[in-house]
Amino acid sequence: MIEDMTAMNMRRYPIGVQTFSEIIRGEFIYVDKTDLIWDVTKESKYVFLSRPRRFGKSLLSSTLRAYFEGRKDLFEGLKIMQLEKQWTEYPVIHVDLSVCKGMADGMELRRKIMLLLKPYAESYGADDDETTPGGMLAGVIKRAWQKTGRQTVVIIDEYDAPLLDVLHTDEVLSEMRQVMQEFYSPLKASDPYLRFCFITGITKFSQLSIFSTINNLKNITMLPKFSAICGFTEQEVKEVFAEDIRSMAEYQEYSPEEMFQRIKARYDGYHFAYRSEDIYNPFSLLNAFADKELDNYWFATGTPSFLIKQLQDFRTDITAMDDIEVPSYAFDKPTEAITTALPLLYQSGYLTIKGYDKESQLYKLAIPNQEVRTGFTEGLMPTYTGMEGYEVQTGFALKFWRALKKDDVEQAMQELQTYLEGIPYVEGFKKKLDNVSSVEGFYEYTLYLIFSMLNVYVRTQVKCRGGRIDMVVLMPTTTYVFELKTTGTAQEALAQIDDRGYGIAYQTEGRKVVKAGMLFNIEKRTLEDWAIES
Repeated sequence: MIEDMTAMNMRRYPIGVQTFSEIIRGEFIYVDKTDLIWDVTKESKYVFLSRPRRFGKSLLSSTLRAYFEGRKDLFEGLKIMQLEKQWTEYPVIHVDLSVCKGMADGMELRRKIMLLLKPYAESYGADDDETTPGGMLAGVIKRAWQKTGRQTVVIIDEYDAPLLDVLHTDEVLSEMRQVMQEFYSPLKASDPYLRFCFITGITKFSQLSIFSTINNLKNITMLPKFSAICGFTEQEVKEVFAEDIRSMAEYQEYSPEEMFQRIKARYDGYHFAYRSEDIYNPFSLLNAFADKELDNYWFATGTPSFLIKQLQDFRTDITAMDDIEVPSYAFDKPTEAITTALPLLYQSGYLTIKGYDKESQLYKLAIPNQEVRTGFTEGLMPTYTGMEGYEVQTGFALKFWRALKKDDVEQAMQELQTYLEGIPYVEGFKKKLDNVSSVEGFYEYTLYLIFSMLNVYVRTQVKCRGGRIDMVVLMPTTTYVFELKTTGTAQEALAQIDDRGYGIAYQTEGRKVVKAGMLFNIEKRTLEDWAIES
């Protein structure tokens, strides 16, 4: 056992390592995607790929660079060796725009891009009149071709990094968009000197704006054959990380199968096409194996504050995020064309594809997994309830959940009443109510966030033959059907559940069905009364 543990401790996880050569030479664990990478180079001359942050886009870009630089030695033993026979060395211009986050204005962005291009200008030469990013890029591409006799490869990683922070600052966004448009415009004119162009980002490009000149840019983001090019498939997890799962299971005192199911629930669930394998978040999974702990690593590297602002600006119904049915153009659209938060939620990884109906061509979107649900909910808590997520999770929510788990609904209602009385609404209560369609909706939001934070299955506004159920909560042995009111009585709310048959659909599922009518007092801002029936 000691020998086994020593071997496990020697396994190197490439956490934060985004350079392909460093991973290979440093003998880090590498999940072989080189066959898909080879396919990408044959797909089109100009290729675009969108994926959420921390999903391996930079490693993919680095691997493409090593391939086009002809560094055959780095690929020994990998799948691409069965496909590539020539290994031609091309000049490569690789620009990572993630370093351009937080630029104050267009002028600062222009200077930063010029600095990124400077090493290539030093290698291939520069003319005095190349005073703009686009001018310098065009000059470097042509001179690289003249100097080497081979066409140039251009790789641009995180193209949208400079734009995301200023998306709703119109004047600055316009400045930066002009800089980016000027930067990309030479690519079409440089076509005779280009072998391949690859662009990555989080949000979808728009051919009506910064990419308007590249009219043959192939977007592979939602193509099924490239759905697994970033992230880990379930088969890859089971094959590459089998001993890591066993080691983690022993440490956590679970069976390997139990451990795998917990890992799957926490980090699996992404789908990037209508036909896609289950994809695991690579950053979170590697951190979990390194620490032998299940934690919310993806959220630890960046809070969803930007998205929360979008949710507020667009008055997004957060309780509907587990059951959204829309055509692809509703979420797969350019950033500057959005009229709802849906495209940003999907493209940033907070929603993913969970189903597809061929007849209607509608996609079902939902939250990918427990990590996203818990982390996102924690970010929303202060906005919608006035309390920090950890305060709710370790205080009221835990007591509320334990009471329901024991089928002690009376105790759960008392805990809820005490909690709501303590929420500091004084300044922001009216503003919070303005963000939802009704007062009942506000309390739905609050309860939805509480249950979501504890990874309890909760649905709101559930359609049934009798109408819409305000809230359904599934516990291990019990289904709870809630009706929320701000007028009338709790008994009348309970009677509505019976009159409209809200609980009938759940009577055949093998769980006990508990119905609860809840009356909220707007003036006192708390739960005033409740009526319960099993």
